[in-house]
Amino acid sequence: MLNISTNTIKRGEEREPLSALKVLQTPRAGKMLARWLIGALIIIIIAMFLPWQQNIRGEGSLTALDPGDRPQTVQTAVAGRIEEWNIREGMPVRRGDTLVRLSEVKDKYFDPDLLVRMEEQMDAKGSSIDAKQRKSEALGSQIVALESALRLKMEQTRNKLKQSRLKVQSDSADLAAERLNFEIARQQLERQQGLYEKGLKSRTELEARSLKFQESTAKLVAQENKLLASRNELLNARIDLNGVEAEYQEKISKAQSDLNATLSDIFESRSDLSKLVNEFTNVQIRRQQLYVVAPQDGYVVRAQKAGIGETLKEGEAVVTIMPRNPEVAAAIYIRPMDVPLISVGRKVRLEFEGWPALQFSGWPSVAVGTFGGIVRVIDYTETPQQQGRYRVLVVPDPDDDPWPDQLRMGSGVYGWVMLDEVPVWYEIWRQLNGFPPNLKEAPEAGLDYTDKPVKK
Repeated sequence: MLNISTNTIKRGEEREPLSALKVLQTPRAGKMLARWLIGALIIIIIAMFLPWQQNIRGEGSLTALDPGDRPQTVQTAVAGRIEEWNIREGMPVRRGDTLVRLSEVKDKYFDPDLLVRMEEQMDAKGSSIDAKQRKSEALGSQIVALESALRLKMEQTRNKLKQSRLKVQSDSADLAAERLNFEIARQQLERQQGLYEKGLKSRTELEARSLKFQESTAKLVAQENKLLASRNELLNARIDLNGVEAEYQEKISKAQSDLNATLSDIFESRSDLSKLVNEFTNVQIRRQQLYVVAPQDGYVVRAQKAGIGETLKEGEAVVTIMPRNPEVAAAIYIRPMDVPLISVGRKVRLEFEGWPALQFSGWPSVAVGTFGGIVRVIDYTETPQQQGRYRVLVVPDPDDDPWPDQLRMGSGVYGWVMLDEVPVWYEIWRQLNGFPPNLKEAPEAGLDYTDKPVKK
């Protein structure tokens, strides 16, 4: 206790430690594990407060933004038989290059000189139209001549009618004068007869007066006959006037009828000529359609038919062509519940099949092998082929690395539409509860790339 002896207890304890205390000490590995666990917990707690970018996942394939740049099948417009192939699969072609040459399979077009025959028919029909045209012109001239003759004849007949009318008036005046002379001669005869009976005049004088009375009577009768003849001439002139008009109107009507019939024939012949021209043009175009040509620059992907002598129907596909230098776009399909969160202009990260990549969807800045894109189009209706999902077209982001030139149309693509940033703990809590991502601002509805250009 007082430590006055040379044999101290402390020295003994230092030299010989107690085994029980040695057993109760914490192992070195346990301490190391505890330190690692505490460090990992601290790292996890710190990581829980790191920013995490929410995203919407979708997958699809590569396509073209312009429908004209997508793969297309070249179809034949007419039925025919394959006579010659001018292409091989995979070879480049230019617009207008002949792909396949066909031959006719319809007996209507077998004649190699069919176009010459049709030209002869058109020439004959044209000559017929010219002849009928000249006939119509002659009939028109005849109608003009008849109308001129009618006017002259009517004028002549009217003059004759006027002359007859004046002659009737003159004969009427002469008849009135003869009646007056007759009345005077009668009175003179009566006075002479009275004087003769009284013995004042001789019989010779009475007979002379009686002779004058007879002459006056004869003149009166002759003048009455002359007036009747004049009136008959006036009536005949009136009848001639109506007859001339009726006669010439009949001739003019017949000429007009012939003219109308000729014009009808001309119009019908022109209609037949138009049909011939139409058929001639159709045959010309059909002969050209026997050469199936490339509609645009591109590459021959696949021949739908093979061999020589195989028969094709109208509208049947011959080859498939991939247009050259298409404007590539990624078509990814999104669930309906995520579509309201996407707007045109949103950033997208893309991973292409066959292209090595390492993607961290929450931290796009550390992703490797992915490429940037921008939402360009959001479909207004669902896509039935994709189980009711909505298609979103994504184009390359001009502010990011360009897409690889080795990409092929139709290859698979995975996309992540980037939304707002949230803490990691919030994202884990949202995923565990099945909540949708949240946005600070609601996207503009109904906006597409035609309404508002994408900001670069």
